[in-house]
Amino acid sequence: MYQVKAKTDIINFLKLADTIPVIDVRSPSEFTTGHIPGAFNIPLFDDAERAVVGTKYKKEGRIEAILEGVRLSGSSMHSKLEQGIKLSKEGKLLVHCWRGGMRSEAMAWLFSLADIETEILEGGYKSYRRFILDNLSENKKMIILGGLTGSGKTRILKYLKETGHQVIDLEGLANHKGSAFGSLGQLPQPSSEHFANLLYGKWRETDQSLPVWFEDESRSIGTVFMPEEFYLNMQLNPAIILLMDVKSRLPRLIEEYSGYSAEELAASVMKISKRLGGDRTSEAVEAIQGGDFARAIAITLQYYDKAYLYGLKRKPQKNIYYVNTDTDDIETNARKILEAAKKVNI
Repeated sequence: MYQVKAKTDIINFLKLADTIPVIDVRSPSEFTTGHIPGAFNIPLFDDAERAVVGTKYKKEGRIEAILEGVRLSGSSMHSKLEQGIKLSKEGKLLVHCWRGGMRSEAMAWLFSLADIETEILEGGYKSYRRFILDNLSENKKMIILGGLTGSGKTRILKYLKETGHQVIDLEGLANHKGSAFGSLGQLPQPSSEHFANLLYGKWRETDQSLPVWFEDESRSIGTVFMPEEFYLNMQLNPAIILLMDVKSRLPRLIEEYSGYSAEELAASVMKISKRLGGDRTSEAVEAIQGGDFARAIAITLQYYDKAYLYGLKRKPQKNIYYVNTDTDDIETNARKILEAAKKVNI
C-alpha cells in the first residue's frame, strides 16, 4: 500500500499539477469562491458540516472536533474514495485544503487505502494564493491595447493571438465586456479571487521573456476587481491607443447590441444614469424603445469617450503611442498597431 508522501511546496505542486489531478477537499462554497484552475472538488465536509466542526473546535477543542468530523463524514467516505479512484491518474493525486492541515491529511489517507499515491500542498490553498498574488504583483512585460469604446480592441487582440502573439483576454476571464452593457450575453462572473487564479494560470502559460498583450481596462471589470499591484503595473507599461471616429465605430456596436431586448438595453443605460444625467438618460432610453440604436449608442459614447480620454491623461505620457484610423477593418488596424509596437521600449 502506498504511503502518503511528505508535503510539497507550491512551486513543485504546480509543476506536478500539469500531469497529476488536483483534489481540493475544502467545502463547496470555499471552492466556488476560488480554486486552482482545473482542480476537482471532493469536499471532506459540506458547508453545514464544516460550520458544525468549526464551532465544535472553538467551544470544545481539537479532539472533540475530530470526533464530530468523523461522525459527520464517515457515512460518505466510500463515495469520496470512489471519486478519488476515478479521478486519479496512474495511481496518483495531489491534495490540498485551506492550510494543508487535517482535512487534506484525512483525505490523503483515505485515497491511500486504494493504493493512490498522494502529495499534499504545504500551506494549502492559502500558500497558493500568496504565491500567485506575489507573482502577479511583479512588473511584467506587457503591451496595453487601448482605444475608445467600439474600436474593435477585443477582436484585434484575437487576431493578434491567431497570428502568433501572446495575448491574455481579461474580459474573457471576467465574463464581462467592461461597460454598463458588458454583462449582456455573458456567463456569471467569477469572484475577484478566482479571476486572479485564472489570470495567473494564463500568465504561467506564456513565454515571460516576450511581451504579453492586454486590453486597457479599469481596475474593475463588471463586479470583478483585478489584483491592485497587477493593475498598477498595467498603467506603467506601454499603451498603444487606437483612435477611431464615432461613425466608424457605430456599425460594429449596433451589430453587437441590437440583438438584445429593449428592456435589457434600457436597464444597462440606467446603470450609468447618474453620469449621463437625467435628460440624456431619457433620450437614450426613448431611442432604444423606438429602435433607434444608433442614437442611443451615440449618446452613451459621449460619456464613455469623455471618461476614457480623461483616464488616458493619468497614464505616463511617454509610454503612450497613438494610432489613428479611418476604418474598422480588423486586419488593417492590427497591422497599424503592430507597426506602432515596433517603437515600444519594454
